[in-house]
Amino acid sequence: DTVVGAAKSKPLPGSATEKYIPFGADDQLPYELKRLIDGDEVTAQCLNFNVTALYGAGIHTGETDRAAENWSARQALPMYVLDQSTDMQLYYFAVSVIILSADGKLINRIVHKEAPYCRFAEADQYGNIPFVYYANWHANRPKPEEIEKIPLLNMRDPLGDLKVRMGQEPDPKTGRKRTPTRERKFAVVARFPTAGCQYYPVPYWSSILRGGSYDEKRLISVGKRAKLRNHTSVRYLVEIQRDYYERICREEFITDAEKIAERIRREKENIRNFLSGLANANKVWISSFYVSPDGHEVHDVRVSLIDGKKEGGEWAEDVQAAANTICFAFGVHPNMVGAVPGKAQTNNSGSDKRELYTMKQALLKPMKDILLTALRLCFAYNGFRGTPTLPMIQLTTLDEHRDAKITQS
Repeated sequence: DTVVGAAKSKPLPGSATEKYIPFGADDQLPYELKRLIDGDEVTAQCLNFNVTALYGAGIHTGETDRAAENWSARQALPMYVLDQSTDMQLYYFAVSVIILSADGKLINRIVHKEAPYCRFAEADQYGNIPFVYYANWHANRPKPEEIEKIPLLNMRDPLGDLKVRMGQEPDPKTGRKRTPTRERKFAVVARFPTAGCQYYPVPYWSSILRGGSYDEKRLISVGKRAKLRNHTSVRYLVEIQRDYYERICREEFITDAEKIAERIRREKENIRNFLSGLANANKVWISSFYVSPDGHEVHDVRVSLIDGKKEGGEWAEDVQAAANTICFAFGVHPNMVGAVPGKAQTNNSGSDKRELYTMKQALLKPMKDILLTALRLCFAYNGFRGTPTLPMIQLTTLDEHRDAKITQS
């Protein structure tokens, strides 16, 4: 979706009747968003922080159920939840696929499907999206045989829709149970609500791309790098008395012309290394001088500092402002991810940071509930005890004699 306006459908490759909704005007928006996120260190770290904060302490059910434990052990749930969290934070929706047993009485598998490779079918007259098309939509249109067509359960009531399709509950439209479908694979979409969303949500963090903060941050980085690479900065002026090299050669009994030239070259290199070498920091160079008959001091070697400024420092405040704005859009306090370096920027106390982390996880409660839609469906359909949750990690104070504890958010 765009922020405003109606979504436009396109014919599905290889089909004369089916249509799908492109993800962005050119159908390449998810890949472009990923490229932009990866292109800046602040956005990348903000995404990583939000994903790990959303994961919290991992999956907990609150009940002891051997069947549920055996089922969960075969689902790679930590990886599944992190995959879902990544798509939810980046694209504001995540797609799961559930696979039922041959008799349709149990859900055997739950699998994550990457959001950038999922496209929604055009909704029917009732506003229901019937299918999810899974394929590699990057760059070129996929071949018809490469598109996986997966029936999509009702987003408002996926469990009820599944039971109706499997003939376990009456169809609300007819009041009678259907003949169980032969389908054993269904898609479940967890979509975070955004204003005006029709198909694909518009993430709230993407405002930095429309508002200019992202471009401002990137332009400063590019400009600073170009200045450091291309700007010629002369830091020292070294003045050498005209007879200096001659005296060195005379004192070292060097008379050969080639050896004299080599000794002069080596002396210049010694001066250069003394001024720029890290090992010579805070060292003292002693040089003789005399006073000429007209009263002027004549030094063997005199070093004058021309430019002691550090290049690029004039943009420090602009970088800080842009980084803070990006963190604000992601809902991340800069001190939690170290977006702005420097001692003055990290002056929060331990209590302040602990409260910031607690507030962040508390604000993720709505997204956690939506994220667990498919997993909770599996537990309910299979009759497992307990409800999957993602508890938060509560950082503790020193008087509790432990670093953290797990609490339900």
